[in-house]
Amino acid sequence: MEHGKMNKILFLSLLFFGLFGTQTTIAQEEPEPPEIPEPSPEPEPIRLPEPEPVPEPFPGETKSEKIQRLTEENNKLKNQNSKLQDQIVDLQKQKSNLEIEIHTLKDQIQKLQEITMEQIRVIMDLVNKLREVVFESPLTSLNRF
Repeated sequence: MEHGKMNKILFLSLLFFGLFGTQTTIAQEEPEPPEIPEPSPEPEPIRLPEPEPVPEPFPGETKSEKIQRLTEENNKLKNQNSKLQDQIVDLQKQKSNLEIEIHTLKDQIQKLQEITMEQIRVIMDLVNKLREVVFESPLTSLNRF
């Protein structure tokens, strides 16, 4: 019987150590929290290339020539501006005349609509009278006999 007790003790101890050992391996297998990443360094800003100096449009031009050229350009622009302002005035006059004409035409259309409606009323009245004459006159003439 001691042999049976020994087997039981051996079995229970193996079972106990097996369970205890499994728990320690499970505890060891738990994942660690992820590491917080280090912030990445800010990239250096892209620098714009230095603009090249703009060459003079008319190299070798003296100040007096430049003044004369700019004065001529200014006079041309003033002349163009004056012509454009005259065109604006002409267009405004045309617009005003067209608006007056539109108003006149709208009035004429309204009057023509009124005339047409009156003509329709007269025609309807004549149709009613004709119907009375055509349908009621023979009946009244038949009644006399």
